[in-house]
Amino acid sequence: MFWNINGKPLADLIAELAHVHGIQVIILAECTITVPDLLLALNRRKATRFHYCAGRQPCAITIYSRFSSSFLTPVFESKRVSIRRLSLPAQSEILLAGVHLPSKRYMNPDSQAGECAALARQIAHEEDRVGHRRTVLVGDFNVDPFENGMVSAEGLHSVMTRQIAKRGVRRVQGRDYRLFYNPMWNHFGDARGLTAGSYFYDSAEHVNYFWHLFDQVLIRPELAERFDPSHLKIVTSFAGRALARTDGRPDAAVGSDHLPVVFELNF
Repeated sequence: MFWNINGKPLADLIAELAHVHGIQVIILAECTITVPDLLLALNRRKATRFHYCAGRQPCAITIYSRFSSSFLTPVFESKRVSIRRLSLPAQSEILLAGVHLPSKRYMNPDSQAGECAALARQIAHEEDRVGHRRTVLVGDFNVDPFENGMVSAEGLHSVMTRQIAKRGVRRVQGRDYRLFYNPMWNHFGDARGLTAGSYFYDSAEHVNYFWHLFDQVLIRPELAERFDPSHLKIVTSFAGRALARTDGRPDAAVGSDHLPVVFELNF
């Protein structure tokens, strides 16, 4: 599960959401809840045992898991990025990267694209170091799936279908660029209900998209076939609790201004 909780004291809500969806790994952005308080909420049920997965330095990403933190070790961390090796017994190791990239309020689209390109290079470097490309990248990118930082070859190079991602790499001007599969495209628009993204912003500008999918999950082709897009959800309600208003927008009075994303991966 990934959720940008906007600095809200949502420990009980996070715990209930994790219980209802059987979450194994919780990745949070803008989390100001203390570790003891969140662990107390997560572990209130006797059958549940979550652990805090500490990083090497302060980071915008906070991670908790149902298994020992020794299975989820940092390989790279910065102010906004945490890349971990997830090595569970009898399972293929993967790289799990959590990100919270700069907001559009403080960075223009060209600079945001530059941040995505820097992230892509760092991920490729860590993949080369560990010797595989089984990578899952999740977080609040503060850019939509169609923006340059997400789709350009120099950027995260994410595409909307597994069939295209199967290529693994794409050659542009004699250079090879690794691909990501981005299943979040399926959650744009109102085909699934009133909620048409994970974040809503109504600006008094001539160009206004209203709905955004800043919160995304990207998967390398090496893992894409083990991922079922139907198990990826933007959560608007659970256990009788509504996280979205009647018009589909995130209800910041109850939860956050972002909606949580849950997904399942067999590796």
